[in-house]
Amino acid sequence: MSVFPKNFLWGGAIAANQAEGGYREGGKGLSVTDILPVGPNRFNDLTLEVKEGVFYPSHEAIDFYHTYKEDIQLLAGMGLQCFRTSIAWTRIFPNGDESEPNEEGLAFYEEMFKTLREYGMEPVITLSHFETPLHLVKEYGGWKNRKLIQFFENYCRTVFERYKGLVRYWMTFNEINHAHTLPLFGAGIHVTEKTEQPLQVIYQASHNMFVASAKAVLIGHEIDKDNQIGCMLSLSPIYPATCNPEDVFEANELRRRSLFYSDVHLRGEYPAYFERIKKENNIELDTEPEDFEFIKQGTCDYLGFSFYRSSLHEAGMKILGNTGGILGKKNPYLKETNWGWPIDPLALRYVCNELTDRYQKPLFIVENGIGVIDEIKEDGSIEDTERMMYLKDHVEMMKEAIKDGCIILGYTWWGPIDIVSAGTGEMEKRYGFVYVDKNNDGSGTRERRKKKSYDYYKQIIETNGKNLDYIHLTKKE
Repeated sequence: MSVFPKNFLWGGAIAANQAEGGYREGGKGLSVTDILPVGPNRFNDLTLEVKEGVFYPSHEAIDFYHTYKEDIQLLAGMGLQCFRTSIAWTRIFPNGDESEPNEEGLAFYEEMFKTLREYGMEPVITLSHFETPLHLVKEYGGWKNRKLIQFFENYCRTVFERYKGLVRYWMTFNEINHAHTLPLFGAGIHVTEKTEQPLQVIYQASHNMFVASAKAVLIGHEIDKDNQIGCMLSLSPIYPATCNPEDVFEANELRRRSLFYSDVHLRGEYPAYFERIKKENNIELDTEPEDFEFIKQGTCDYLGFSFYRSSLHEAGMKILGNTGGILGKKNPYLKETNWGWPIDPLALRYVCNELTDRYQKPLFIVENGIGVIDEIKEDGSIEDTERMMYLKDHVEMMKEAIKDGCIILGYTWWGPIDIVSAGTGEMEKRYGFVYVDKNNDGSGTRERRKKKSYDYYKQIIETNGKNLDYIHLTKKE
C-alpha cells in the first residue's frame, strides 16, 4: 500500500500574474507585478509606472486568460486532483479600494473554477499572490496603511460569497515572510522616504496583514463552514555554515525571522522574542485593541509553504534573498541548478518535521519544483530527466516525512505548465511538465507540448506515490 493517504491531493500550482496575461482585459487594473520588467535585476530601481518601450512579461505571460480551458484539459491528462492558482485582486477590484466589484472579473474566475471541477480538480486559491493593486501602493503606501485591512476584507467577503461551493481550500498571502526580502511584492510596500526605518515599515505592514488574514479566516468560516483557510510562507531551511556557535545561533535567529509569520498565523499571538526585536529596532506598531482578538480568533487551518532549496548562513554575512528564499554561502555537499539553487531533497523532510513539531497542524506543500533549460529534440520530444530526478527525490522525502508523523494534505508542483519566472521574468527557466513555446523576449508561438515528465507525474499520481521509477521513460523506443 502507498504511504500517501487515499485523500492526498496531487496537483500543480501557478499564479495569476505569471500565467494569465490579459493585464488590461476584462476591466483589470494594474498590480505591483505589472511594473516588473524581465531580467535578473527586475526588483531594483523600480518606478511605480508602466514605461513605454519596456518589456513586461506578466502583460501577456502564457495567455492563460484566454487558453485556460484548453490548458486545464491538457493538465487533467496527468490526473491532477487539485490545482493551485491565485485570484488577481485587480480583476475583482481594479484599484483595490472600490466598493463594488468588477463583474467581468468575478465571472472569469467562476468559469475557471467550474472548469477545474469538471475535470476533477479541487481549486486551491491564493487570495493575494504578489498582486497587490498598484493604486493601493501609490495612493496609500501599501500594507503599512491600516486602510488596506478594510479593502482586503471587502475583497475576501466578495470572493468567498461568489465562490461558495466551488472553492474549499484558500490561502491568504503568498509567502508573507517575503515582506523582508521583497517588500514591494511581498507586502505591497515601497520604502522611498529616507526618514522611514525599513524594519518599522515592514513590521507595521506585517501586522496589518496579520489582522487582514485573521479577518479573512473568520469571514471565510462564517460564509462556508467547509472552507479550509491556510497561511502561506517560503520556508526552505537555513543551515549554519559551521559548528561555530555564532553561526548556529545567527542561523537560528534568521530562521525565526520567517517562523515569526507562521507563529502569529497559527498560534494566534505574537511570540515572546518579538518584544526584543521591537525594543532593539525602535519599532512601535500602530495597533487597535481589537486587532489582537482578531489574530487570536482567526488562526489558520493549515500551513501552506513553498520549498525549493536550503541555504547556508555564516555569522555576520549580509542577508539577501530572492523568490526561492534566503541566499547564503555555497554548500559544498549539494549540486546546484543552472540558476545556482542548491538541490537538497532531505531538507524537505527536515522542514516538514520542524513545522510539525512546532505547530501540530496539517501541512500543504504548495510549491516545489526545479527550473531547468529544456531542449526539444529533432523528433519533437523533450527528455527532461533532471526534472524527473528532482521530483522523485522530493516525493521520496515527502513519503519519509509522512512516516515520521507529519500530516501533509497535498503537493502542488510549481509550474505544471511553463510560466513566467517570478524571480527573473524569464520563460526559459522552465518548471513545467508542459512546454510552452515562448522566449525571454516574448517571442514564440505559445504552442503547448508534453515533456517526458508529463507521463512520469501521471504515473506517480495514478499509483498515489508508490511507483517512482522513471528509467523506462528515458529509454529509446
